[in-house]
Amino acid sequence: MTVGLVLISTFSFAAERRVEGNRTTENVPPISAQEIDRAAQFSNIRRATALAWNSTGNSILISTRFGETEQLHLVKEPLGARHQLTFYTEPVSNATFSPVGNRIVFGRDTGGDENFQGFLLDIESGQTSQLTRPGTRNSNLLWSRDGGSVAYMSNNDDLSRFDVWVASADQAQPARMLVKGTGFYWAPFAWSPDNSKLLVMQGVSAADSRPFIVDVASGDMTRIGPDDEKAFYSEGRFTSDGTGLYIATDLDAEFAHLRYVDLSTGRMSNLTADIPWGVEALDISHDGGTLGFTTNEDGISRLYLLDTRTNRYQQADRIPVGIITSFHFSPVDDRIALTLTTATSPPDVYVYTPSAANLTRWTQSEIGGLNEDLFVASELVHFPTFDSVNGNPRQIPAFVYKPEGAKGKLPVVISIHGGPEGQSRPGFSSNVQQTVNELGVIYITPNVRGSTGYGKTYLDLDNGFKREDSVQDIGALLDWIATQDDMDADRVGVIGGSYGGYMVLASMTHYNDRISAAVELFGISNFVTFLQNTSPYRQDHRRQEYGDERLPEMNQYFTRTAPINNVDKITKPLFVLQGANDPRVPASESEQIVDSVKANGGDVWYLLFDDEGHGFRKKNNNDFTSAATSAFFREHLLK
Repeated sequence: MTVGLVLISTFSFAAERRVEGNRTTENVPPISAQEIDRAAQFSNIRRATALAWNSTGNSILISTRFGETEQLHLVKEPLGARHQLTFYTEPVSNATFSPVGNRIVFGRDTGGDENFQGFLLDIESGQTSQLTRPGTRNSNLLWSRDGGSVAYMSNNDDLSRFDVWVASADQAQPARMLVKGTGFYWAPFAWSPDNSKLLVMQGVSAADSRPFIVDVASGDMTRIGPDDEKAFYSEGRFTSDGTGLYIATDLDAEFAHLRYVDLSTGRMSNLTADIPWGVEALDISHDGGTLGFTTNEDGISRLYLLDTRTNRYQQADRIPVGIITSFHFSPVDDRIALTLTTATSPPDVYVYTPSAANLTRWTQSEIGGLNEDLFVASELVHFPTFDSVNGNPRQIPAFVYKPEGAKGKLPVVISIHGGPEGQSRPGFSSNVQQTVNELGVIYITPNVRGSTGYGKTYLDLDNGFKREDSVQDIGALLDWIATQDDMDADRVGVIGGSYGGYMVLASMTHYNDRISAAVELFGISNFVTFLQNTSPYRQDHRRQEYGDERLPEMNQYFTRTAPINNVDKITKPLFVLQGANDPRVPASESEQIVDSVKANGGDVWYLLFDDEGHGFRKKNNNDFTSAATSAFFREHLLK
């Protein structure tokens, strides 16, 4: 493969803040039309996500983008036409079909504010009605089995608290609060077959969630699992007769295993103790005879099928190695609609038929006129860090992407994921492919301590006062890069968003002399101000991970280590990007780091979108972001 390099001239310009439509820039030079057009090709790589089958099992509801944003579409046959159902300027990517009839419930926010509203769409009439109250945040929209009700999570009663509500699908009666939350996030996850019970979850942190069975008529609640042990519980599904529950939890284990719960006794049985990885998603067939579940095995997905009569399972055959981001059983037979992606192919919708071990492609997303043979695959590596496990250096996993055919030592871009309870996985990324192909650099996505996917011990290694231990993992990665024959340790850039943005800034304050340039997207510059200013419903949840800034000792630690208070150590070029409507990391976090670096005489670019929130979801904004990021790295990393 020949690495394509588009040369852009170097020039000087006076720092100024400019407002151009929805975009505000400061110190960002004019970005050439050529750069934007090339970035637009990569952002034109589409993706399709399987959301639900319709009630008759002859169509699949998907989300994909034809214009500026993702919208809902219907596909009726393999590689058939995608019939668009919604046409909003704001993205719609979360929806599900009613189990009966021809109605869809979906969520949509405005300008990235994450105040998602629930809507009902009648496909036959084309009419849409709003289910939830404006100005509130609503999610986890969940149809009852008879299609008569929708359960959802909402802060309708108190903007700082989430409760579980149930609304009549015909909206003849006002919605009622079923569960009044007692802090953190309360959300519905599954209806019982007779609609008399609802599985709800209280989400406290990535390591602590608490499931309850709620009687829908009386509101009486029964806790699942011991209430004196912290554990993570994920999705659950009732058995076909409603007497049992399948749920994944890491209770008394390092990874989440599939458990069966006898609801009459509360007794819990571990069904996957022999799988040394975590169970992620679950779904059950319409007749209750087969349970599907996926595992995360060093970043790769595996699909397993369990016979609920015997509780024996086997891995599904003939599914390519990749990441399964969603899967749904057909309401009429054993077919499974799933979303599959690999490092070299964008997410698309497939249908797997277990009885025939057959996988059929239902969508084939366009790739912007690019040559798919140029897409590079990932390589899983592990590098040693500063501490030890059983007397040996702890190994940090990372995925490495290299340009084909390149010679000599290449510049490196380290991309640090957010969360921090997230995980970099080898799925398709147009940003990765654009950076590797257009800039000719090696791209590395590490999973530093605190990442999910590697057990709860690893997940807890960065909590509270251990926060900077994860930053030291980046230092260890820089050490490892210096030992590689094809990597130029003198030309290393870092990029990351949200918590990954904090990691970028922290890496700059610790390893400024070893980093050439940094791109920070909507990142945390000071945990004290972040926790004080993030949306009220998030504050206690985030304190579980980061620590409580109201405690003097924790406040002192945050103050001492905050990038904003160590800004004098940042002397290399920095590019900061932000959405004005971000409810998670408010724009003030970006504004204060930009102002401080600028006051210190540093070289800082700033880009703000007034119609985006936590992440950029509109194509034109993404085009400009990608082009500007490429221009920044060309200017400060490749020379």
